[in-house]
Order: sequence, then C-alpha cells, then structure tokens
Amino acid sequence: MSARARAGAVRRNPLTYLTLLAIAFFSAFPIYWSVVVASHDNAAMAELPPPLLPGGNLFANIARVFDTAPFALALVNSVVVAGAITVSVMLFSTLAGFAFAKLRFRGRSALLMITVGTMMVPAQLGIIPLYLLMIKLQWNGTIAAVIVPSLVSAFGVFFMTQFLSRALPSELLEAGRVDGASTIRLFWHVVLPVARPAAAVLGMLTFMTAWNDYFWPLVVLTPDDPTVQVALSSLASGYVQDFTLALAGTAVATLPLVTVFVLLGRQIIGGIMQGAVKG
Repeated sequence: MSARARAGAVRRNPLTYLTLLAIAFFSAFPIYWSVVVASHDNAAMAELPPPLLPGGNLFANIARVFDTAPFALALVNSVVVAGAITVSVMLFSTLAGFAFAKLRFRGRSALLMITVGTMMVPAQLGIIPLYLLMIKLQWNGTIAAVIVPSLVSAFGVFFMTQFLSRALPSELLEAGRVDGASTIRLFWHVVLPVARPAAAVLGMLTFMTAWNDYFWPLVVLTPDDPTVQVALSSLASGYVQDFTLALAGTAVATLPLVTVFVLLGRQIIGGIMQGAVKG
C-alpha cells in the first residue's frame, strides 16, 4: 500500500472521527455548561440532577451583571489593553526576531540567551518593584500601568526568532541589499510578509493572555476602573455566591475570544500552512 493510500485509510477511519468528536465535545462542554447555569436562577444549582438544558433567565442575568459591576467599562478597558498589547508585541517581537535571526552584531547570542532566560523568572517576583515603579510614575490605577509592562514579550521574541531563522531566506535579504534597500525597507517589504503567519498566531496567543490576565490588573487597578477579569472577581465575591451571576459574566467575557477565534482561526491556520509550504 502506498503512502497516499495509507493516509487515505487513516482519514476514513471511523475511530478518528469519533476521537475528534469526543475532543470537540469535552472542549465545548464547559462553555455550554456556563451558558446553561447562566440561564437559570441560583436555586437551580442545588437540584439533582442539575439542569442540562438552557433556561429562560439568561438575558435577565446578563442585565444583572451590568447593574452589579461596571462591566461595560471593564469590557472597554480589556479591549484597549489587550489590543494595545497585542499590536505592540507583534511589532516589537518581529523586529527583535528579525535582528536575532538574520542580523549579525556583537553580543547577539548573549542578548538572546538573556531574553530567553527571563522566561524562567516567575512574574510574581517582580510585582512589588513594578508596583513601586507605577506609583513613582503616577500610573497607579490607570490602564497604562497594565499596558506598558507587557509591551514586549520574551516568548514573542523567541518565537519570532525561531520562525524567521527558518522561514526567511538569507538570499532574499541579500538580493534586497543589492537593489539598494535599507534595513528598515527590508523589514517592511520582505520580513513582514514572511512573518505574517507566525505574527498572526502570536497575536492570537497574546490577545488571549492579555484578556485573561487577572493578578496584575487586580493589584494595580481600582474596582471602579477594572478590566474584565477584575470585574468577574467582584461578581463572584460575597457571603453567598451567586453562581448564575458569575457565570453570566463569564459567558459575556468569553464571547469576544470565541468571536475572534471563529472569525480569524481559519485564516490563521491557513496562513500557517501556506507559510510552511513556502518554507
């Protein structure tokens, strides 16, 4: 049997489809369960067996979310924070990745090792000095204190360095230099088109990380000007927890991430495959 025939047999195997369906079910069930709980009242959580079908209180509970916490402001703040961090990380990581991958300068390997080494330092160790720095800059309580420390990512630099070192031919850069192109022009017209698939993946990962960040915004922001995750923590507080309220807010907070993945996931995967074929 040829390799193509074996691949076709694997694709037509019913066990493959059953496995994929099981993975899809267990991946989507937490989101579905959140919507189910958010559509009932809190007393339904004590029922045995628990409800498995959506109820009729979803929109009422969502309205209570916006009445209980400044959730609309939190959504706006999270969009601004996650968007600014994502654009910055994509740009600076691609610039640094290009420099580390294709430019030759003194101390290049040492700087790359130091950059990668910072990934092994727990972020919690820098909370106190970073908080003191925000107070000195008078940024405490503002979203600038959340955005600025995350404008560059060591993971992003390493990720783009590894991608560009394989996907960007050095001959292409040399041809551009022969034509008189400067380094900046090479970056905009040669490097960026090649780096687009990896930058899209990095952008999605960065957006998800910034959107889901909880600890640092909780430390540096006030309850009156929160991000989504800080607002969700206020919904879950109280002597008697209202699970329907908390999960209604969670469903609203998850919707932007699901929307971004549904709209851009196919394009990003297609870009990765196209870049892999071109490489």
